[in-house]
Amino acid sequence: MFENERSDGDTEPEPDTEPERTGPRRKTGAKAERTRALIRDTALASFRERGYDDTTLRLIAQEAGVSLGNAYYYFPTKNHLVQELYAEVQREHRAAASELLAGSDDLVDRLGIVYRTGLATLEPFHAFAPGFLTAAISPRSPLNPLAEDSAEARELAVGLFRDAVAGARHSLPDDLARSLPEVFWLAYLLLALFWAYDRSPGRERTLRLLDGGLRLLGLALPLARLPMLRRPLRELVELVAAVRA
Repeated sequence: MFENERSDGDTEPEPDTEPERTGPRRKTGAKAERTRALIRDTALASFRERGYDDTTLRLIAQEAGVSLGNAYYYFPTKNHLVQELYAEVQREHRAAASELLAGSDDLVDRLGIVYRTGLATLEPFHAFAPGFLTAAISPRSPLNPLAEDSAEARELAVGLFRDAVAGARHSLPDDLARSLPEVFWLAYLLLALFWAYDRSPGRERTLRLLDGGLRLLGLALPLARLPMLRRPLRELVELVAAVRA
């Protein structure tokens, strides 16, 4: 028997015949699904209450009433549970934005809705933002928004910006309209980073930055209709979107 170290400081004995795993396991059957859901829901509640640093798999197992080995079976590391949180927050973001998007067909207004509801969804985590940022900042971190492990949450977010553009009344070239959601999502990441450092009441500095950016966007978008500017604007958008490559 060997004792394998875990990323959050917990340890759990495992047999040396246990194969290396990179993702959560999925047992079949109703009982297994209930156990997995219990561990997941307990973890999400702890992240919301305690943040990243003070939530460990050992604590999650204790509060869920399962063995630590059972918790590791379904979620090999704490980061796998953080990815569940990322996706959950993005689903909440979509739910908050969708109803408001139905009331506007103006592109800038619709983008404003997506950005503002996104910040509102993040707000309960503001006190814990440093812990999540520290865990995600490394290019090699599986919690990095650009990492492969973050694909589900990332696609949910980009999809929301895609819906905002697709449902808007505009005369943007089709290729530009297809590329812009990725650019708007990257801008959202930068806005969220500024928000994490913002200690102003009500995050008013972040909201002022957002309002100013939306005003500039409203002035710039009509320029995309000018033939002489379409090519350089398209190249700029492609350059920004290349960050995902």
